[in-house]
Amino acid sequence: MVKEGKIGVTSENIFPVIKKFLYSDHDIFLRELLSNAIDATQKIIHLSNIHEYDKNIDNINIKIEIDKDNKTIKIIDNGIGMTSDEIDKYINQIALSSAEDFIKKYDKNDIIGHFGLGFYSSFMVSKKVEIDTKSYKKGTRSVHWECDGSPTFKIKSSTKKTRGTIITLHIDDDNLEFLENEKIENLLIKYNKFSSIPIQFGTKKIIEKDDNDNDIEKEIPNIINNTKPLWKKKPNDIKEIDYYDFYKEIYPDSYEDPLFHIHLNIDYPFTLTGILYFPKVRTNYELQKNKIQLFSNQVFITDSVENIVPDFLMLLHGVIDSPDIPLNVSRSYLQNDSNVRKISSYITRKVGDKLTDIFNNNYDDFKNKWDDIKLFIEYGLISNDKFWDKVNNIYLLKNINNEYFTINDYLNKIKDNQIDKDNKSIILYTNNINDHITYINDAKKYNYDVLIMDNPLDVHLLMKIEQKIDNIKFVRIDSDSIDNLIKKNEDEKNDFDEEKINKFKTNIENIIKDNDKNNLFNVILKKIKSNYPIIITQDEFTRRYKEIEMLNNQYFKKENNNYYNLLINLNNDLIIKLINKDELSDKDKNIIVHLFDIAKLNKKILSGEKLTNFIDNAISNINLD
Repeated sequence: MVKEGKIGVTSENIFPVIKKFLYSDHDIFLRELLSNAIDATQKIIHLSNIHEYDKNIDNINIKIEIDKDNKTIKIIDNGIGMTSDEIDKYINQIALSSAEDFIKKYDKNDIIGHFGLGFYSSFMVSKKVEIDTKSYKKGTRSVHWECDGSPTFKIKSSTKKTRGTIITLHIDDDNLEFLENEKIENLLIKYNKFSSIPIQFGTKKIIEKDDNDNDIEKEIPNIINNTKPLWKKKPNDIKEIDYYDFYKEIYPDSYEDPLFHIHLNIDYPFTLTGILYFPKVRTNYELQKNKIQLFSNQVFITDSVENIVPDFLMLLHGVIDSPDIPLNVSRSYLQNDSNVRKISSYITRKVGDKLTDIFNNNYDDFKNKWDDIKLFIEYGLISNDKFWDKVNNIYLLKNINNEYFTINDYLNKIKDNQIDKDNKSIILYTNNINDHITYINDAKKYNYDVLIMDNPLDVHLLMKIEQKIDNIKFVRIDSDSIDNLIKKNEDEKNDFDEEKINKFKTNIENIIKDNDKNNLFNVILKKIKSNYPIIITQDEFTRRYKEIEMLNNQYFKKENNNYYNLLINLNNDLIIKLINKDELSDKDKNIIVHLFDIAKLNKKILSGEKLTNFIDNAISNINLD
């Protein structure tokens, strides 16, 4: 007897589908159908465990078969199967899910499908779909169902003799690529590499030894997945080498081992397992996101986890698995789901706990790995206040002598020598020792300590530290003369006639303007403690602003950053003589240009042809009076 009818789509059950489920990639059909097959096998295993099913289930598996000649793909499972009534309820009524009913009845949370629409993804690639199924229930008949993608279906008796379900896809001419073995195998590896039920795709040949130690070629089922991935095991049962081996399994192209790992395992108030790895991150070019793989009950969902973990944690590698995140996720769903927000907070806390544990129990290891994880931690401190609260006390500052300090320890180190007249702790730093060697040597004369802050995020971090900690100020070593970097007293008054000072300043401005048209210089005449007649500095606030602009805007022109202070040293004998002259001769002007070039060389802004000309000029004028 053949039954015909129309597939039921009602406003009552279609709206949840519209809101929660939208396919944009045809590839997804295989994942959805395999998820249904996995559910069916998980159900029969559960029923066997609670003694509601007493037949043998030792050979539970799923098979994928391709028939190029007939243009079909079959997904075969020996799971729970369906009755005619169940097909009518769960297949013919779109968005009514048998998984939901099973979960409610048996309180089982490892069932993948929740919305009941996954099966219909098969029509994205198929002109017709057939189901042959036989329920595990005694006294039920096998059923055949077919549909050509229209609202019309046919259902009749099937010849299937054994428990389980066969889905047959008749691939349409626009999707023949899915009949290629390589294409299907790649999809299986992408989505189902760690699925909980063995998935067989064809066979493979292996070599074994017989009793006489002879090689024998043997053909065995090709199982494409690891049903017991490391994150599903208890941490106490795992050796350290196992974590490194698993890292290579999920990132086979990685050429470096991770620094350390975190094993996630929580079952309340949400369920989450996983393993996260800290990679080496030394430069902003290595800030690779989308390296965390998200799973739901061991089925791959996505590696775009922006809304599941905080942005800075996306620099981590590894896997996260949670049945509380359904397969069919959208950006708006993730942003608004309470479980997702809890998961994000939990992961942040676990990362902070791990870093603190290493710092407290293996400080030498923490310090040795610091340069490899510093950028990652800085990113977290800047972008996430909860992470700041968790780990700011273990953040390490490094000075030019390669000594490491926590922020509090460093403030204690400089408290006797680097406090200014306003009782602020002044932290001096350089982003390039070679470029700032002149300024650093001046600082050493004052016994000042200088930090190295050469990461691209450092300018953001030091502003965060200044915001969070009172009476602290970061000053780059080239931002002023050495005696003004940490002002102990008010500026010393000069004894020069104001008219002479203004006239000399105007002369300097004109000479500098003619000599360097690429940069802007603010000429300042003041008494400073330095051997140099002219010093070039960059105001700390202005330079920070420009650096942030460049970081935030890749199109920001670098030349816009070339704004400097030109400090004319009123304590220098040569400058004093030049100021006291009524008029500057051409030779005097050449001397000023020469001093200016020396200052530019100290600031590392004299290069190329100008540097060559300066050296030649210095040699030719070696006896200059």
